[in-house]
Amino acid sequence: MRKLVAGLFITFDGVIEAPGPKDLPPFEFAGWSLPYFNDEVGAHIGAQTAASDALLLGRRTYETFEATFANANDPQSEGMSNFPKYVVSKTLQAPTWKNTTLISGDVIEEVTKLKQQAGKDIAVSGSGTLLQTLMQANLVDEFSLLVHPIVLGKGKKLFNDYRADFALNDAKPTSTGVVIMTYALKR
Repeated sequence: MRKLVAGLFITFDGVIEAPGPKDLPPFEFAGWSLPYFNDEVGAHIGAQTAASDALLLGRRTYETFEATFANANDPQSEGMSNFPKYVVSKTLQAPTWKNTTLISGDVIEEVTKLKQQAGKDIAVSGSGTLLQTLMQANLVDEFSLLVHPIVLGKGKKLFNDYRADFALNDAKPTSTGVVIMTYALKR
């Protein structure tokens, strides 16, 4: 069975999405993370991508990724366009980004079917609302948290009304103070 791996930028106080103006360009909503991004963080994200062969996204994250990568001509953007993507949405009618499949029915059932297929990990990036649903159904197997040395005090938090036990698989500090921690759900 494939693993579902959630890879997230997270603040020291657990925020994964900070409030901010809605007119910011894609990825600027996480502007708090930009000063901490370096080659070590990039290498970790690259390794996570290499370990997966599908990307599962909520609609808002999908739209942000599409706006950022779909029409760009650099190798990273082309790689994202060619990667199989699954977007969970009740409002999106027909995804326009290459290699995207819409999941609009029973999310738990559809993600369970995806996990039962042969293949590498299924990566989830961002997508806080979707993650809450998947966590409540115990479908997230691993969290790859890039904990940033900043406290925002407000914003969308990752863990709300969720209780689970995890085993630490790896922890590695970076030169910018980000700690990359990988935890597996104890089953």
